[in-house]
Amino acid sequence: MNSEFTIAIHSLALLAYRPDHMATSDMIAHNVCTHPARVRKVMAMLRKNGYVAAKEGTGGGFILKCDPEQVTLAEMYRLTSMGSVKPGWCSGDAEQDCMIACNMATVMDQLYAGAEKQMIDYFGQWTIRDVLEQVRREQEKKPGV
Repeated sequence: MNSEFTIAIHSLALLAYRPDHMATSDMIAHNVCTHPARVRKVMAMLRKNGYVAAKEGTGGGFILKCDPEQVTLAEMYRLTSMGSVKPGWCSGDAEQDCMIACNMATVMDQLYAGAEKQMIDYFGQWTIRDVLEQVRREQEKKPGV
C-alpha cells in the first residue's frame, strides 16, 4: 500500500467534515502533513474519478462531490494502491529445473492476490463517513473536549 491511499482518505474525510467549504491544496497539505504537490496529485486523481470538484484561481480549491456514506475505503484502495501488496520482485525462475524455483512465482502471486482480496473486502466495510465518525470519537476521548 502507498501513501496516496492515506492522503486520499484523509483529504476526503477533511472535505466531508466541512462539505460546504472549499479547501486549497495548501490547506489540505498542512492538515495531512505532507507536501502540497503530493496532495495535488491525489486530488487530481480524485477529481478525475468524480469524488471532488475543483475551482481554479482566487477563492478556488477542492470541494466534496460525493456522498461520504457511499464511498468505501475499498474504492480508494483500488484507485490508489491496487496491486501494491505484491512486491516488484518475486523469487523463483520458471526456466530452472527445480520444482520450487519454477513454481514459486505462481504460488506467491496467488498468495498476494488472496491477501489483497481480503484487504479489499475489509476496506469495503468502511466508508469515508465511518472514518470521519471514528475521528470524532477519538476527539471526544481527549481531555477538555
